[in-house]
Amino acid sequence: MICCALSVEAAVTLRFTFSQSRLHGPVIMILGPSLLPHLQPWPRPLLRRLLSDLWTNGSAASCRRLSTDGRTPQPAVGQDWVEVLGQSYARDDFTNVTPKTLARVGRDLHNQTHHPLWLIKERIKAHFYSSYIGRWGNPLFSVHDNLSPVVSVEQNFDSLLIPPDHPSRKRGDNYYLNRTTMLRAHTSAHQRELVSSGLDAFLLAGDVYRRDEIDSSHYPVFHQMEGVRLFSNHELFSQVRSGDLLSLFERGGRRTPEKQETHSLEAVKLLEFNLKQTLTRLVAQLFGEDVEVRWVDCYFPFTHPSFEMEVRFQGDWMEVLGCGVMEQEILNSAGAGNKLGWAFGLGLERLAMILFSIPDIRLFWSQDERFLKQFRVQDIHQPIVFQPLSKYPPLSNDISFWLPDDGFTENDFYELVRSIGGDLVEKVTLVDDFTHPKTGRRSHCYRIVYRHMERTLTQQEVRLVHEQIEGAAESELGVQGRY
Repeated sequence: MICCALSVEAAVTLRFTFSQSRLHGPVIMILGPSLLPHLQPWPRPLLRRLLSDLWTNGSAASCRRLSTDGRTPQPAVGQDWVEVLGQSYARDDFTNVTPKTLARVGRDLHNQTHHPLWLIKERIKAHFYSSYIGRWGNPLFSVHDNLSPVVSVEQNFDSLLIPPDHPSRKRGDNYYLNRTTMLRAHTSAHQRELVSSGLDAFLLAGDVYRRDEIDSSHYPVFHQMEGVRLFSNHELFSQVRSGDLLSLFERGGRRTPEKQETHSLEAVKLLEFNLKQTLTRLVAQLFGEDVEVRWVDCYFPFTHPSFEMEVRFQGDWMEVLGCGVMEQEILNSAGAGNKLGWAFGLGLERLAMILFSIPDIRLFWSQDERFLKQFRVQDIHQPIVFQPLSKYPPLSNDISFWLPDDGFTENDFYELVRSIGGDLVEKVTLVDDFTHPKTGRRSHCYRIVYRHMERTLTQQEVRLVHEQIEGAAESELGVQGRY
């Protein structure tokens, strides 16, 4: 769910989703011969598989599939409405989507054949398809990569037990169509619906949207992929000695750092083992069998216990995904209260940047043939090292202003810069935060770095864009320029 940049994210951040992590001591394990014995995949009814294949429309916004005929309706922003994917939504005081961000809706980079994000998605999908087979010889995990990014606020937050006062809900961090509807901030917004449909093992991929800082690893649109697997009492304990005497649940239990109040410790430990083994094998497929892995305890509102996985890559530890045991309340609300489950989430951009050596997240949106042709390979597993395009020189311009007395949000400024400068802006950095010793007034100075991905910019054209940003900052954010 859940965006490490996915700032996701989050940023491509491959964050599992919105959270404030509490990191504890890591446990290191190395892949290789010492890998714990393979657990046989659990059987599942054919009906669940058919439900996956037949999953089409529902009443909620997120259940609508995107158009696959190449005629996705163009989004539009009117005075009283916002139109996205052919649906109109009334504007209100919470509406903050911009035309530039809406223009990315429907691009679906993760579904464009031979795009680097598509390659990562297909590698993950191929691994799960080949490694986990159901009773009838079909893949155990179904795949959903075409669900609409327009969701309700309830789906995005409440269905995942994210508290009303959680900072991840802030208007400054999300793209709201209105107070009740938004562009999803994580793919986990669809989790409850898919479980409610009868699915107990699925992968979900899609574009997600978050307002964030501007640099080479953050972008307002990025792509996540997550997985969910549920277990019945028989499926979890069938291969454990005297497993028929064990239970998923216990009465009168209490929540501890190791488990939820309704779960038995035996069930949680076996589920945690299955989760970590599944993900360890996944990263071994992506990074190589000798990759070094460590697990870090953390916090997410929708899983407990929760973990982040880090891999050692080129000498550095890098977070690649978040995961955990699903909160039982989520399963209860989805009609699967007799099962336990795990979930994980990762950012496709982050993995692609690491595995393909792509230096700038803006490149994923490039239509430059010199970029795209490097990923047209016959075998999705073929190693690829991105060969940089000619790097054009950057141009830097500073903007300094007094902050308004009624408050200032940096993400609002970043969004304003994005809406005017678009992908010409490579990075925005706060270089000075000054408080006047007599008046107490506070000012910020930001350095905006402009660089075109495909040609050399002139100072004259950059200055025109910069002047638009200066004017808009004063008129829209209430700042007073110092230029």
